Amino acid sequence: MTAPRRILHVFPSFAAGGAQMRMAALANHFGTRFSHMIIALDGDISCRDRLDPALEVSFPAISPLSGSLARRLRDIVGVLRRTRPDLLITSNWGAIEWAIANRLRFRAQHIHTEDGFGRDERDRQIPRRVLTRRVILRSSITIVPSHTLYDTATRIWRLPVSGVTYIPNGIDFARFTPASTPPGGRAIVGCVAALRPEKNLGRLIRACAIARHRHEFDLIILGDGPGRAGLEALATELGLPVRFLGAIADPAPVYRDFTIFALSSDTEQMPLSVMEAMASGLPVVATDVGDIAQMVAPENRDCLTPRDDQAMADVLGSLLGDPARIERIGRANRARAAQNFNFATMSSLWGVILTGDDDLKNS
Repeated sequence: MTAPRRILHVFPSFAAGGAQMRMAALANHFGTRFSHMIIALDGDISCRDRLDPALEVSFPAISPLSGSLARRLRDIVGVLRRTRPDLLITSNWGAIEWAIANRLRFRAQHIHTEDGFGRDERDRQIPRRVLTRRVILRSSITIVPSHTLYDTATRIWRLPVSGVTYIPNGIDFARFTPASTPPGGRAIVGCVAALRPEKNLGRLIRACAIARHRHEFDLIILGDGPGRAGLEALATELGLPVRFLGAIADPAPVYRDFTIFALSSDTEQMPLSVMEAMASGLPVVATDVGDIAQMVAPENRDCLTPRDDQAMADVLGSLLGDPARIERIGRANRARAAQNFNFATMSSLWGVILTGDDDLKNS
């Protein structure tokens, strides 16, 4: 019997987020074909709850990386030699030093996934990072989930087109269903997001505080992260009742309680939460960033806004005053999600690359 392929995943954090949840879903799907070692550079491995207990998964302990770049790279090479992966997968800029160490000293097969940028690269690319990616990732496979990122990787980073693969995210569509009957009573604006700075949930809270001057509704935020205390304080300051539900392993039932899904991020690419909301038959009010305009149904596109509190409040207010439009957009979004966000397609494309067939290069 062939031994499973050993994959070492390096994440800046393995807290619940889009890239982490995608990895867990793919690992569960492929089962015993692979074994997994997961390193979270911040020590947060809370997304492990989404992994099938039957999988062969370990979380190698590493000492905090510190000192000069040369020392950090030396320590990373030590970990690579100790774990000896068949395949190294690095996630985003936060794991780029592992890609550098692998390229210079270890040379395992390497995939780099890029799912988006922090607020520091929201509006423009940082030159030294562009140069680093251009040099280090030239011999790797770089996987991106959005057209925006594909353009960035090939045009700005100047990576070879043959080495950049666009694989749109996909979801298990059957898990997400609209409420069986239209919700009665007070409307609910809901958001599912990690409470991190780039999600800018303060914008959503301020927009909702403005919109509540004319409409009665509740705001529910599902997710956790370092920004929670500050967001709770902001909601209290504005007199806005917000239900913070924290992280929930299966958000599908919560979407069915929402009337409108809202996302106020400064930067996104192809957010899983938008797909899940669409599959749940919801209209999406969101900042017009990344691929969101291409994701939602045409009927939903005028619900996308600039990164501005008042603009988001205006769109929320317009939708809340038109229940028939909410229902119409929700139906269109669900139909579009069924057509475009297929987990089977995503897993099939990933499977070709993960098996190490001739699409995967040596570093």
